Formats: sequence, structure tokens, C-alpha cells
Amino acid sequence: MTYLLKGGDAYAPQKLGKKDLLIINNQIVAIEDSLSVSELSPTVIDVRGKIVCPGFIDQHLHITGGGGQFGFSSFIPELFADDLLAVGTTTVMGLLGTDGFVKELTTLYSKVKALDETGVTAYMLTSYYGLPEKTVCGSVAEDLIFIDKVIGCKLAISDDRSSFPTLHEILRLINQVRLGGFTSGKGGILHIHLGALESGIDDLLTIAEKYPTLISYISPTHCSRTQKLFSDCIKFAKAGGMIDISTGGTTFTNPHKAVKIALDEGVPLDRITFSSDGRGGVKRENPATGEITYTPAPLDLNLKEMVSLVQNDILPLDDALQLITTNPARNMKIKKKGALRPGYDADIVILTDQLEIDGVISMGVLRGNDRSNQ
Repeated sequence: MTYLLKGGDAYAPQKLGKKDLLIINNQIVAIEDSLSVSELSPTVIDVRGKIVCPGFIDQHLHITGGGGQFGFSSFIPELFADDLLAVGTTTVMGLLGTDGFVKELTTLYSKVKALDETGVTAYMLTSYYGLPEKTVCGSVAEDLIFIDKVIGCKLAISDDRSSFPTLHEILRLINQVRLGGFTSGKGGILHIHLGALESGIDDLLTIAEKYPTLISYISPTHCSRTQKLFSDCIKFAKAGGMIDISTGGTTFTNPHKAVKIALDEGVPLDRITFSSDGRGGVKRENPATGEITYTPAPLDLNLKEMVSLVQNDILPLDDALQLITTNPARNMKIKKKGALRPGYDADIVILTDQLEIDGVISMGVLRGNDRSNQ
């Protein structure tokens, strides 16, 4: 497919001004003030008055569905590519949650491949919350090396549902993702679920202090679960680490407000990401009645919280977009994603001036409503 997007306000995510974008197959080929390529017979899309930005990246998604903590009936259903594209998400990292038994890694891999075939670029983490780690090929390093879609490993700490890993065990897993990342050329990350126990991220802060070369392999998430945890995560970010703020699930304050707190404390913007925890099971208890509900985390909160950053004058749009584009791409160590640049993948979101989804191009194909002029 060949598309020519005409006259949109381009954000790469840095503001570029009004630009034309040429897309051929699955690649952005040119971004110029004005392009005329009639010889290519492109599908022309008039985006004047619209915002054109990179497709959104969600680095923490339960693509096969989370849950199971309240019996078999509490398992959350899987999601589909159309669910993600509807909220502008074009790249995802799928993972398992507390359950690594009913929902297996092979099922997760199959879902990753299915998303790839239906319009969303998908990657995955090996293992799950617990220890010993679960793998397909025998070790975390081998999964990274021999399974195309595996880019890292999952682990939980400071959670009463975790396996309470020691500092030594965390370091051993970092060694595995590092070695596997070296050999496969993927980089490798240890994506760490953070719970609300008092131990917090003490071990991660120790690693940052004693082994600073390892900090780029650590990817903590749910960082704003409690105020104390977030305070420690700010220390981790200021030491050079990345911190991920969940827009779904439990948080001590609104995610956009957590970003403001971090920035006010001196955390560089490029060390903060949003992720949705989409289709994870969210437990809620009514304080008045004691009634407990268990529902799937929604998929659209990354977009909503990004918009809140802009509407509450916390960040301008070009900065706010970084939390769901360039920053997670760098954290996941994936190439040619998260930016509008020649040679990058053609994953693009078209927004109205009210920052609502108006169209999505993923894998070089216009999805949903066809607003083109032949």
C-alpha cells in the first residue's frame, strides 16, 4: 500500500509543523513540507486540521487475559487487534500475570503471532510472576535467543502473590536477559511487577548503587501503586532507571498527577512511561458495602492519561506523547518504532484537535474508517 498524508500537524513526537508523509508498504519513506508523488498513484489522505503522531506503544498488556485469583470464573478473556487499534495502540508487549499454569507461554506466543497477523506489532515476555521461572526452551536466555518474539522476562517482587525472590535471584535473571539480549540482538529486559509490601524496591535500589551497568536491563512497573513505593521509584529513576506508571489498576493518585510529581522531583521526562495493564484483573471493594468486584483493566487509559497531561497543562503534546511512544520503544529496546522518521515503521495515529482518535495506520495499512481521496 502507498499512502500520502497531506497537510497534517506532525508530531514525531517532537512538533514538526504542517507536513506531508509518504508511506510505502510498511515504512515511512519521506516527511516534507510538500510532496507530489502522482507517479506512485498513492491513496491520498487529507489530514489538514488533524494531528499526525506515532502509533502508541503499550508495554504491559495481558493479551490472553489476566485474572484467575477468585476461581476459574474470574479469568479475563483475551483481547483482539481491533480492540487495540481502536485506542491507537499499534505495538504491544504481552505477558502473563499471577497465573503461569492455566495460561501457558505457548498460548501467549500464539496470541502474539495472531496480533501480528491482524495489524498489531506484538512482542512478549517469558516466565510470569513466580520462581522458578517458566520458559519454553529451558532458560530465559535461550527463550530470548531462539524465540523470535521474546524480548525479556517477567518477575514479581514485594507482592504477597510473588515468590519473594532474593537479590541474588534477581541478579541471576538480569544475567539471563542480558546474555540472551546480547546473543539475539534484542537488548533484553527484566520487567518487574511491583506490589505494595514494605520491602518495595530496596533490591532494585541496591542494584542501581552497586551495579549501575545493569540498570538499563531493569523495567519496574506499577510504580505509583503506593506513595512510598513511588517515592522510592523516583530515586530509582534519578539514578538512571526507567519507571512505568500503570494507567489501569491500583494507584495512589491519578497517573497524570504522578507524572507531575516525578517531574517536580527532578526525574527526566525520558525515564517515564505509561502502560495500561489492559485486560489484567482489577479488584475493587466497595467501602460501604464490602462488595468485591473483579473486572478487566481497560485499554484506553494510556490515551486518556496522555490527554490529561496536556489538558491540565502538565506537559505540551509533544512531551506528553513521549510516554506512550519513544520512551517505551527505548525501554523495550525495539527499533524503528515510536517515532515519525523516514525508515521507521508506518505506525501512525491521526488525532482531532480535541485529541480524539480519527484514524490509525498500522503496519502500513489504514485501519477502520476510510477517509481517503482517490
